[in-house]
Amino acid sequence: MALTLPRPHRDDIRIAVGGFLGGLLMWGLGLSPREVTDGLVLVPQRWAVLVPLAVTAACELLRRTRPRFAMLVGTAMLTVDTVTRGSVVTVVLFTDLMYAAVLYGTPASARRIPWITGLLTVIGGVVPAALWRDPKGLLIGVGVGVVALAPAATGWVVRDHRDAAEAARLRAEQTALLAEMDRVQAVTAERARVARELHDMVANHLSAIAIHSTAALSIDDPGTSRQALAVIRENSVEGLAEMRRLIGILRDRGGEHEPSATLTLDGLTALVDGARANGLDVTLDTDHGRVPAPVELAAYRMVQESLTNALKHAGPGRVTVRLTQRDGMLDLHVTSPYGHRDTPRAPGSGAGLIGMRERAALLGGRFDAGPEGALWAVRVTLPVTEGDPE
Repeated sequence: MALTLPRPHRDDIRIAVGGFLGGLLMWGLGLSPREVTDGLVLVPQRWAVLVPLAVTAACELLRRTRPRFAMLVGTAMLTVDTVTRGSVVTVVLFTDLMYAAVLYGTPASARRIPWITGLLTVIGGVVPAALWRDPKGLLIGVGVGVVALAPAATGWVVRDHRDAAEAARLRAEQTALLAEMDRVQAVTAERARVARELHDMVANHLSAIAIHSTAALSIDDPGTSRQALAVIRENSVEGLAEMRRLIGILRDRGGEHEPSATLTLDGLTALVDGARANGLDVTLDTDHGRVPAPVELAAYRMVQESLTNALKHAGPGRVTVRLTQRDGMLDLHVTSPYGHRDTPRAPGSGAGLIGMRERAALLGGRFDAGPEGALWAVRVTLPVTEGDPE
């Protein structure tokens, strides 16, 4: 299987070509840091300088994709260069390979290379000075530091800043994502709240209108029709008033008007009177003190929805509404004769029970609805904060 190398970055190609051409120019001009007369020049041929130069320049093509391999090969070529007349460009290219190995290499390599080059810098300065007993031996350590430690340290600093910037970017993206999630949740919650309010406010009146208009159309009696039309007009006016109030709440950006400002448990008597006018036989029994406004609103809406359901589904008989407060809990119990109709007296969306369950859950209460003997019962328990309502 053939080994396929990744495509080098275009900037790396420019570095490799530019470095090789620059070294070739200096070689052509005869510019070398060492002379043949120097004792360290073991390979005096002029062409020998081009070998480490060419290989080191080729390693620049791998400085991003294979940084560790490129650095190791570059280190070997730098060693070869030291026994020739030498090329300054080869040294410069090696420093870039060292820098790239720290910047683009693995985290482990980025941590180890600066420590290794630092240790070599110390050894390269101390050991020759101790063996030769000449302070000039420290210059070897300085040279190692300039060629290896300095680019490695620079790469570490740049990498650290890059990682910090990337972490900050990720944190900003996460913050934006969380903010968007919070916004979506807030919008969803507000839409659900408006849907509950709209359903509870309008369904009661529209159900009564549908039932009485059906009666007026099916019974050919002027008195019955007049009575039905009176009920229809009353529910239309009340429904229009509540709709205007809801529109006012939605348009009030300051949040000064809340549904609980006018809908309290004191209004249950008027609500029951309206249900009686719609044809229900309703009794109301209340025994409660002051409760928080959200609990008042929820209880009022649940009674309203229960009466609407009784108007649409209940059989002939009495509907009872019982509201009691004890042990920090507000208990609501609404019963109506269990109907046996194939179809309800007025069409419904089926969202009434869902809305009541949501209201109870939002306040940390319990909701249950179902047959109770020959009756249909709605049972709600809402926690009440003692003291003045908020």
